[in-house]
Amino acid sequence: MARAKVQYICQNCGAAHTRWSGRCDACGEWNTLVEESDGTGIAAGPAARSRKGRIVEMQPLDGESEDAPRIKADVSELDRVTGGGFVPGSALLLGGDPGIGKSTLLMQASAALARNGNPVVYVSGEEAVAQVRLRAKRLGIGTSAADGTTVQLVAETNVENIVTTLEAGKAPALVVIDSIQTLWSETVESAPGTVSQVRTSAQAMIRYAKASGAAVVLVGHVTKEGQIAGPRVVEHMVDGVLYFEGEGGHHFRILRAVKNRFGPTDEIGVFEMGDRGLREVANPSELFLGERNRAAPGAAVFAGMEGRRPVLVEIQALVAPSSLGTPRRAVVGWDSSRLAMILAVLEAHCGVRLGGHDVYLNVAGGYRISEPAADLAVAAALVSSLANKPLRENGVYFGEVSLSGHLRPVSQAAGRLKEAAKLGFDNATFSSGGQKLSKPGLKANTIETLADMVVELVSPSDGGES
Repeated sequence: MARAKVQYICQNCGAAHTRWSGRCDACGEWNTLVEESDGTGIAAGPAARSRKGRIVEMQPLDGESEDAPRIKADVSELDRVTGGGFVPGSALLLGGDPGIGKSTLLMQASAALARNGNPVVYVSGEEAVAQVRLRAKRLGIGTSAADGTTVQLVAETNVENIVTTLEAGKAPALVVIDSIQTLWSETVESAPGTVSQVRTSAQAMIRYAKASGAAVVLVGHVTKEGQIAGPRVVEHMVDGVLYFEGEGGHHFRILRAVKNRFGPTDEIGVFEMGDRGLREVANPSELFLGERNRAAPGAAVFAGMEGRRPVLVEIQALVAPSSLGTPRRAVVGWDSSRLAMILAVLEAHCGVRLGGHDVYLNVAGGYRISEPAADLAVAAALVSSLANKPLRENGVYFGEVSLSGHLRPVSQAAGRLKEAAKLGFDNATFSSGGQKLSKPGLKANTIETLADMVVELVSPSDGGES
């Protein structure tokens, strides 16, 4: 009898190695290689006895198609991110830090679906049924509909038992698996949470979703880098990947889609964590600007966009003389490389000397900004802090700064101005790019270069910093 071939699989990236080593050659992680035979797991070879497949029907690409039906969860922020609700037969992967509120969000969505007469199955691999009931009671969730529909709880980790249980009755509208790292399959000879087990379990649940028409949500743990733990192939297998983000010291949470086959990937949902669970925030700008100090220097309000939703957030900067040979550069909520570029442009084209100063930049509320339209607001906050001169009390800033010091217009400027006017701001500084943009009650200060803004903020009598 031939000896079974042994391979070593990285539990971080899924790469296969012929021999064990302390460090994975593919991803560079240490102590992640686990021994697996070639008969099971991610490195499994073809079966000893081949089977002939069947002919499948092919369809023309230009045929008629219908929009995917939706199952609304009656949680508007969740429905916004998913593109209008859950799609029957789809599989979603939800990731987030421990304790961020993933289970709470899905419990509230499951209860809302059940109240509307949609059967829901909640599979918990980390908690017992009694623990899930206690959490639902603490949140004050009522899950019973008029016709008796309620959320069915299952505490099980064997994926074969879960699929068999689901197939024994009528297919539910939604199946929640909390979490995919706790499931294990009898066909794989490795511990739960390994690459092989996660991949096999996810494949079994996705196959059930496609065959039954039930929407399946898989909860995934994240690594210390913030990525969903397990093989990246799972993210390619599912129809959508959602991240639930938030800082431990802040009471709001952001649901963000990074992949969605049935909707946009640039939408966010904002929630506020409270004693009774998660509360939807219909106007995130009021949340991020609620505790703003209007007269403090170094604070600029940025009019940003998340998908089709305008979001106003305060950018805070602190510029102080440094006693070190290499000044500090600390950034929270923005790209540090982008900050270095803005500092270089200010010094090269605007005469603002920041080489001997420590620079601290913070996006208020723990919000993270990814669009380059925040360049102008960051520059305004830096100059304001350096000159110790507050910016306009009711002004907003947005615009992309080029390496030449010129400003580039950004998309959806009309939506940004509309949101600013709605919240009581009376002036906006940006680059129009030749477009005529105006909003009743809001003064548009269009500028072409970053130096124009610096000259407006700091005059020679203010100390000659520019």
